[in-house]
Amino acid sequence: MPIVELQHVRKVYDTKVAVDNMSFTIEPGTMFGLLGPNGSGKTSTIRMMIGITVPDSGTVQLFGQPFDRKNLKRVGYLPEERGLYKKMKVMDQLIFLGQLHGLDATVAHKRAHDWCERLQITDAIYKRTEDLSKGMQQKIQFISTLLHEPDLIIMDEPFSGLDPVNASLLQDTLIELRTQGRSILFSTHRMDQVEKMCDHICLIHNGKQVLSGTMQQIKAEYPVNRVQLTFSGDDSFLRHPSILSAKNYNGQAEIILHDGADAQELLAFAITHARITRFEVTAPTLEEIFIEKITNKSPENPIGDIVHA
Repeated sequence: MPIVELQHVRKVYDTKVAVDNMSFTIEPGTMFGLLGPNGSGKTSTIRMMIGITVPDSGTVQLFGQPFDRKNLKRVGYLPEERGLYKKMKVMDQLIFLGQLHGLDATVAHKRAHDWCERLQITDAIYKRTEDLSKGMQQKIQFISTLLHEPDLIIMDEPFSGLDPVNASLLQDTLIELRTQGRSILFSTHRMDQVEKMCDHICLIHNGKQVLSGTMQQIKAEYPVNRVQLTFSGDDSFLRHPSILSAKNYNGQAEIILHDGADAQELLAFAITHARITRFEVTAPTLEEIFIEKITNKSPENPIGDIVHA
């Protein structure tokens, strides 16, 4: 039984169609990426999922039932906009937010303390929110989303404001929650994280769904004609006739091969000119696929600009 099911959902604000005929499902224990540029309809879709707004047409189901607000107690939502009380101390705030989700104050305190230890912010427990960095505030809001142990976790740009170390910490936490059977939807423009973490993605543009499926299904539609290559020495091998295009970033080469070209032939040629320490043949990255779908430019010739969500 899907945790979330949207069927032909549509939302119009005045004359702007924010979401047009959106349909997808989120299965238990999976991580779902909702992707798209600014104004594509991601946040409007999320808001209809959790009852902040109502679809003009179509249906939304949570936990196998038509939308019912009582089921929101099983949902944790981290909005892109911060919603913390600046003057409150961290622990007081987490206890209060836990109580809003129906927790006893003692239970809320214990869970909040455990999460603060886990996310390495115990030093901030008795500080006011306004005295903390943006990244620290994001961790606090992340904790508040999880205190009531929701079955469905919805996170809009959860890695915003985080340095690489803390982004990795939250990423590992989300993966662990998925292994525990939680369903997770997150909206982000960080394609590298989506590619590593998500089981299923939905790409939307101008309110319309333009790409949906598992990562495996989506990658299978594209040729395995990318080479990631690390080398030292002469770079003249980058002019080999099998290469359609190549970029060299100080010994880190990103290569696109012509259709039908043999990557092993390129490798054999390259080692006669340079010392090769890495040679990996792959399909296009999710970012390249994203750009193709949004700009209608082939990944082999990705010309044009994109505004990220």
